[in-house]
Amino acid sequence: MIISDVLREKIAQAVGVLGLTVEEINLDHPTDLALGDYATNVALTLGKKNNRQPKDLAAEMVIELTKLDIPEVAKIEVAGPGFINFYLTADFLQKEIGEILNKKDDYGRGEESAGKKVMVEYTDPNPFKLFHIGHLMTNVIGESIARLYDFSGAEVKRACYQGDVGMHVARTIWGILHLEEQMPEAGTLSDKVAYLGRAYAFGSKQVEDESVKKDMQALNKQIYERTDEKINKIYDDGRAWSLDYFETVYRRLGMEEKEGKGFDFYFFESEVAGFGKELVLEWLAKGIFAKSDGAIVFPGEIYGAHTRVFINSEGLPTYEAKELGLCKIKHDKFPYDISIVVTGNEINDYFQVLLKAMNLVFPELASKTKHLGHGMLRLPSGKMSSRTGEVIVAEDIIDQAKEVIVAKMKEGEREIIDLERVADEIAVGAIKHSILKQDIGKDVIFDFDKSLSFAGNSGPYLQYTFARTQSILDKAEKEGVAGDMKNAEEPSVLEKMLYRFPEVAARAGEELAPHHLATYLYELASTFNGYYADHQIVTKEPESSYRVVLATAVGQILKNGLTLLGIKAPMKM
Repeated sequence: MIISDVLREKIAQAVGVLGLTVEEINLDHPTDLALGDYATNVALTLGKKNNRQPKDLAAEMVIELTKLDIPEVAKIEVAGPGFINFYLTADFLQKEIGEILNKKDDYGRGEESAGKKVMVEYTDPNPFKLFHIGHLMTNVIGESIARLYDFSGAEVKRACYQGDVGMHVARTIWGILHLEEQMPEAGTLSDKVAYLGRAYAFGSKQVEDESVKKDMQALNKQIYERTDEKINKIYDDGRAWSLDYFETVYRRLGMEEKEGKGFDFYFFESEVAGFGKELVLEWLAKGIFAKSDGAIVFPGEIYGAHTRVFINSEGLPTYEAKELGLCKIKHDKFPYDISIVVTGNEINDYFQVLLKAMNLVFPELASKTKHLGHGMLRLPSGKMSSRTGEVIVAEDIIDQAKEVIVAKMKEGEREIIDLERVADEIAVGAIKHSILKQDIGKDVIFDFDKSLSFAGNSGPYLQYTFARTQSILDKAEKEGVAGDMKNAEEPSVLEKMLYRFPEVAARAGEELAPHHLATYLYELASTFNGYYADHQIVTKEPESSYRVVLATAVGQILKNGLTLLGIKAPMKM
């Protein structure tokens, strides 16, 4: 049990002895560590609720807490108008460092979600369209959420749902038919995907023409029905190019491969559309859906939402109908206890309607489904351009970030054996950190200067700090300084940061909020760099062995935290 949970348990016991009850116990870390390692406002809350003086109640609680004899706590005292402050023992702080060194990559791993099956759906790029920065943002957030659930003990499966049919496909294939001379038959995969992007952009620009629109609608029907061999060949080739290319992006983003793939499950609109339509027709007869102007709609106003079309006037299922079918198909593949769907927040309202309908058709699955809508990833104007002129391609922003990193590393005359690989990891890490350091619901402005800086609150700063710990350990090994706890010094702010990692990771997972973890890692890195500036770590002095232990522990926590954010931790930078 992590120390914060121990304290909450003891506080609840003390409150009970005083004949009171408390529903929620808040524990915070005082900004000024002279005021303790933890502080709770329980006495303030209960005093107001029970017409008691908070300071007096806090004093009574301190007496009861002292009687409970909490071995990890050196002192408990009342502060201010009724806060209760806890001071942890030096022995606990040092034992926790031992736990970090012993458990290594597993330090902080919890059991909050043990026994639960969790499916996280994210990224969802559509074949025949470019993998843009919206997909990049969804991937970064979804991957971190999946890792946090795994770290809390859940069995996690990653899912990707892709639109391989629909008018966007018709637009692309229409564009291909008119740009056939540009088709790169023998080109690289990137060339072929870029060609699909040009074809889609060309088709999208022409769709306003009414005759072209009718051609595309007819083409869309051919694609669905697979009645034309030439169209089938273009479709099959284009779909395969897209899917193969997406896998290269997943690898670049650092997703762990599962039998050569980034995801455990891939779902496609072409596979769920029929079932989704069947469901809507079935529940139309049961009065859940209604006919309207030749279409079938879900009358959401009845349920406090808004009306949406589930089968259009042409008899085709919409995204809503497909999503309804998808939730059941997902559960058939993997009987989840929790289903997280990560998308841009522009479909928040749509998903609310979908959940209302799902609650009537599949109430058990609806109760297990959570939609996580995130903000948009934006760029300062004038910073970069898209190679299509329409959307910003994900790899374009990575490539441009990498160019900056390579230039910085060359300016610093750093000798990196695998410069290209390391620069790529830093560029990807910078983008991921800029996304994950903020609340998921907010838009993110990717500022190249700040996000790619080796100083300040950035991904490269965290990676550089980790690399610094490894450099220190290399030096210690060369000079024969072995780390041990025998000459432990009086705990500093650094020791008071290290033990917090498990509770921060647990909170980030519980709240689906990776930014808590990103904030903590920045504070830890800053604290360590301050310690490094004030203390020579590798020396011939006795205390050096303990300082090497501290550097080892800091490096391990930074690595564990970066891994949960999906960010690589290069050994050298």
